[in-house]
Amino acid sequence: MTPTPKKIVLYGAGKIGRSFIGQLFSRSGYEVVFIDIDPQIINALNKKRSYKVFICDTVPETIVVDNVRGVQGKGTEKVVGEIASADILAVSVGKNGLKNIISTLSSGLVEREKIYPGRKIDIILAENMRNADIFLHDELKRILPENYPLDQLVGLVETSIGKMAPLIHNPQDNDILSVYAEAYNTLIVNKEAFKNPIPVIAGMEAKTNMKAWVDRKLFIHNFGHAAVAYLGYKHHPELTFLWEILEDEEVRIFVREAMQQSAAALQHEYPGIFSPEHLQEHIDDLIQRFSNRSLGDTVFRVGCDLYRKLSSDDRIITPLLSAYKNGLPYDRILKVLMSALRFKATDIDGTMYPADNEFHERLEEYGNLYVFKKVCGLTEGETTQILNQINE
Repeated sequence: MTPTPKKIVLYGAGKIGRSFIGQLFSRSGYEVVFIDIDPQIINALNKKRSYKVFICDTVPETIVVDNVRGVQGKGTEKVVGEIASADILAVSVGKNGLKNIISTLSSGLVEREKIYPGRKIDIILAENMRNADIFLHDELKRILPENYPLDQLVGLVETSIGKMAPLIHNPQDNDILSVYAEAYNTLIVNKEAFKNPIPVIAGMEAKTNMKAWVDRKLFIHNFGHAAVAYLGYKHHPELTFLWEILEDEEVRIFVREAMQQSAAALQHEYPGIFSPEHLQEHIDDLIQRFSNRSLGDTVFRVGCDLYRKLSSDDRIITPLLSAYKNGLPYDRILKVLMSALRFKATDIDGTMYPADNEFHERLEEYGNLYVFKKVCGLTEGETTQILNQINE
């Protein structure tokens, strides 16, 4: 008799959910149950029970992900039932989306404890944000019953999501479930956060010192990606793709130097975790991946959403402040920030990201000082120092 496969319940059937988390667990023998509010996605998952991941590389590959189904996120009772019987959970919905799932997630955890008292569960936090574990812990603590033993039963497992999965439209494939991604397929997870034995998943690497690995993604990958977009738009506003930008040798060299400054700040924050050689190899690998023509990543996608990407805990201000406070060079990082302030790239329809219109209206009305303080969260002293360096 064939044993019933283990089940992962995954909030979020978006690009990362399908191309990365769902794909890894499915290929490792799990049933993947997606929870999403998009009725078309859910209906398609339940009708087809599989989908394709197109790997965009010099040697293209198509991965068929099977043993999947979907549950409508607004159907509380069904979602609660799936959580109660899951072997592991995962979330890939973004920071704003996390707030929207807290209610059903907490209800599912409570129901699970009623049916299986003392049965632990781990939640893979496949989010591109710092301290996702603390954020989710505090949100759950706020709504769960006071006597629910959250810290004993639930493992909040931070990850470092390095896979790039841009939006690509292929007119030859009209399947709503198809997703496109790069070949990179390593999921870094916090070894110390699991409550249950760590599952054996091909491509998943459990690490200690997880905060350092999360910040490696922020300081180097996210920062470098943004640097290409912002410097690229400044020097070549007519270009669409990142690979086109990186064909400019001067931009490529500058981005590399900026990433090296950010990497130096990362090393200062986490001494002894990463060797200079490791970080340099990582930088060179990322620039090569950013240059992937097959991936078709756009300047618009990588650079838009300025309020988020210029916030105090995101990809530019975090390494900038780290370098500034520790007396390290940050002139290259600063130029990336100043280029971001002029970023007005549009999508294929010629439309700017909606919130970026408002960003530029306020920038034009109130100036750089307003953005530094209100968006970037810089203090008066930090702002003064930065403005001084700009004007030198």
